[in-house]
Amino acid sequence: MLMRQPCPDLQFTYQAPYGAHLTEKGVKFSVFSRSATEMRLLLYNKVNDREPAEIIDFDRDTDRWGDIWSLNVPGLEAGQLYHLQASGPFDPANGQRFDASARLIDPFAGALAGTFQKSKDGVIRPPKCVVVDERFDWEGDRHLRHEMSETVIYEMHVRGFTRSRTAKVKCPGTYLGVIEKIPYLKSLGITAVELMPVHEFPIRDIWGNKLKRPNYWGYDPMAFFAPHRGYAHDGTPGAQVNEFKQMVKALHEAGIEVILDVVFNHTCEGNENGPVLSFKGLENQVYYILSEGQHYCNYSGCGNTVNGNHPVVREMIFHCLRHWVHNYHVDGFRFDLASILSRDRHGNLIPNPPMVELIAEDPMLADTKIIAEAWDAAGAYQVGSFGNHRWAEWNGRFRDDVRGFWRGDGGTLGALATRLAGSSDLYQHAGRPPFCSINLVTSHDGFTMNDLVTYKDKHNDANGEDNRDGDNHNISDNYGIEGPTRRKGVVTIRARQIRNMLTTLLLSQGVPMLVSGDEIRRTQKGNNNAYCQDNDVSWFDWRLVERNDDLLRFVSGLIQFRREQPTVRRRDFLTGHPVDGRSIPDVSWYNGKGNPLDWGQHELAMMAYVSAPSRIADPEGIGRDLIMMFNSTGDDREFHLPEISRGVQWNLFVDTAAESPGDIFPNVDGPIAPTNRMIPMPCHSLKVYVSHTAQLS
Repeated sequence: MLMRQPCPDLQFTYQAPYGAHLTEKGVKFSVFSRSATEMRLLLYNKVNDREPAEIIDFDRDTDRWGDIWSLNVPGLEAGQLYHLQASGPFDPANGQRFDASARLIDPFAGALAGTFQKSKDGVIRPPKCVVVDERFDWEGDRHLRHEMSETVIYEMHVRGFTRSRTAKVKCPGTYLGVIEKIPYLKSLGITAVELMPVHEFPIRDIWGNKLKRPNYWGYDPMAFFAPHRGYAHDGTPGAQVNEFKQMVKALHEAGIEVILDVVFNHTCEGNENGPVLSFKGLENQVYYILSEGQHYCNYSGCGNTVNGNHPVVREMIFHCLRHWVHNYHVDGFRFDLASILSRDRHGNLIPNPPMVELIAEDPMLADTKIIAEAWDAAGAYQVGSFGNHRWAEWNGRFRDDVRGFWRGDGGTLGALATRLAGSSDLYQHAGRPPFCSINLVTSHDGFTMNDLVTYKDKHNDANGEDNRDGDNHNISDNYGIEGPTRRKGVVTIRARQIRNMLTTLLLSQGVPMLVSGDEIRRTQKGNNNAYCQDNDVSWFDWRLVERNDDLLRFVSGLIQFRREQPTVRRRDFLTGHPVDGRSIPDVSWYNGKGNPLDWGQHELAMMAYVSAPSRIADPEGIGRDLIMMFNSTGDDREFHLPEISRGVQWNLFVDTAAESPGDIFPNVDGPIAPTNRMIPMPCHSLKVYVSHTAQLS
């Protein structure tokens, strides 16, 4: 009888067919170029070397197979530094931009080292590629595979999370610094971190000068397969590879998944006036969408657009995703400006784009979460219609409707109810479940939660663009005074509004995404486009953890409740009808007098009697019922509990108008609802009551 033998703890490693790979005798270099007439390998001894120690020519007869140039170099080891160099036609009118003098970054490079070196001869010298040894002791680590419906996402910037002196970590601003703060993330209760771009992007400009406005966010890709060297603690070439893996492994040990924000929509090479750094010098007309054969289409708003539905580029993207999933154990991806993946080679939006479908169906990505920013900079807006049920989406409608309702905008009542219930108008018609909606009120792009209630207008003067940059449509308010104030009335309303929006976010059907620092009122001083602010404006201020510990307690309590109660994270949509053998609807809506709701009124009293389907994992098999009451007006009101609530003990869970610790009762053991069923609702406030028993009959 054959006995099953366990595999040794040598984790599966994915090797793309291109790039630089270690062999038993040296290194094999492979690169695609259809139109190159010559290809060269430039080898360097040190990071700061301006000139290569050796140049090796690829032989056209023996080292080229079809459009692939492949060369074995014996004696080389991990850590070897290199560039590529290609000769070919310079014919911009027909999409060709070869430059025989350009030092090129290998599109499949596993790591980069150094920065752009200052040029005295007009030759751009980009960071050097590094031959990487992918071996790493994962000690049995695997993808965590948290259910999407049970996920709570925390968007964060690797450097900004621990760069401030207030972080008091040994390795500030690095992958290792994140490890030091895992206890904080775990105590907050989130299940996944969504990291802003960690693939390589420029630290200095192309001429080696210090950037006047650094690309702090990282949305300027230079090498898709390489973790950013600027987030490594050890300066040794390639050290970032192991440090990133250490971070993922440590986060997994804490039960936290890792989602990467990937930017496959453009590169840092810019338009026809930009430098030749990599793709332009290897096969420009393949890698970019061109107009009239020469002009770069700019659907990204960043100068060029990656030609994602060209078979060669599509293959590169797939290899890249598999590389991060299997070599770095990441658990998913958020695709920046993902609508660009729906454009064909001429830039036209197409139905059922092959790239989008293939990502969803790729068996090597089956364990991952895939999230789309379902719009682009050229007007495409596909929220609710991007891909199939495998694709989740940043729900921009949720953001706008929640902001508008709590600001007091008229006509927002029905919209808020729809967002609370999982945005069925966007997803149900396509057979997609509520957890396809990634709910957000804020993100890295725009005001922080604190600034959303502190500023009516953006204040981006520090960006050096005369305040022209950044979105003007913020749906924000300052409640009487622009910027910080000590005026008690304004301070009180702002604190309530923050709690109102966070409660709405964390108790809505769908998947909530919280932005790093919103739980402690991080401010960017009114800057809603802090892409270039690598300083205290953007960094996480750890002093606020203690200073605003009341809000941190509030948010942690909401997350704890969400994770414990399947009521607020259903896998299917609410129906308004009795389900699971109960005699009452799974959701009912009432006005402040306890009568059926008139959707034309302003304030909302939501009566949601919901029990989770038995197929949702829960210790009791069911969830508790909720009464959520909303008063977004500037007047105090009194709400009446409807007749249907009789016969059940209701305990207060959340009261956004109360002082801490009375604003939340994490164990759902707050005061019992008054026997006269009259609930006072101060202006701009939200209350949540939870049934004492698991469900109503």
